[in-house]
Amino acid sequence: MATVTPVPFPRLLLRQTLTEIRIRRRIPAFSAVNLALPVVFYAFFGLPVAQRVFADGRSVGAHVLASFGAYAVGSVMVYAFGIGVANERAMRIDLLLRATPLPPAVHLLAKIITALVYSCLSLALLIAFGELVGGVHQPPGIWLSVSLRLLAGSVPFIALGFLIGYRYGPNAAPAVANLIYLPLSFAAGLFMPLDQMPAFVRAIAPWLPTYHYAQLAWNALGAPTERMVVSVLWLAGYAAIFLTLALRAYRLEEDRKFG
Repeated sequence: MATVTPVPFPRLLLRQTLTEIRIRRRIPAFSAVNLALPVVFYAFFGLPVAQRVFADGRSVGAHVLASFGAYAVGSVMVYAFGIGVANERAMRIDLLLRATPLPPAVHLLAKIITALVYSCLSLALLIAFGELVGGVHQPPGIWLSVSLRLLAGSVPFIALGFLIGYRYGPNAAPAVANLIYLPLSFAAGLFMPLDQMPAFVRAIAPWLPTYHYAQLAWNALGAPTERMVVSVLWLAGYAAIFLTLALRAYRLEEDRKFG
């Protein structure tokens, strides 16, 4: 009887990740929105103030670019997992995976790596646009610090995406993702300074995950923000909440289909 040689985990993960990247590449709406939209937003909101400076000498253009960097990474996570998972559920891909030897951990990790790849591309395009078109110059180490903080701090939005993906169907998921993430972004001061927002928005902003997420990026630029440990604790708390709710939605889905 022939024996089956198991594929090493790293090789299996690489193959699955490349598959996920090809899937996303073949969906122009996903690629265009997540790669181009932050640049478009920066062209409208960032370029007019690109050469201004704060009273302490910090670049306003760099501050706004970091804000849209936070928006870009968070949106990739929310939409990639939220809409992607909802579509896969509708196409019964989860049923197909049950019949394959692919470990669930590989499938999940491949999705996370794919989202990180697209996040890096989105950040690279945004920073290049700000540097070349807006004339917003910062040392490479600063942009690297901003990018690494945003990638590392994106866990709550991965969990939020899974929650949306397992809670809603493919028709409702895009609308729900927009209804949740866009208000969170505006209310956190990613599109315009909080001091220009209504009083009730300024009051709720410090309670939002997007607010503390943006603090990570602003802090890397030298802004007088909250301590990084405070931001990390807030994001960890939101990650735990969203992950708990996502796991509950996942278990309900499993019970409905396989129970």
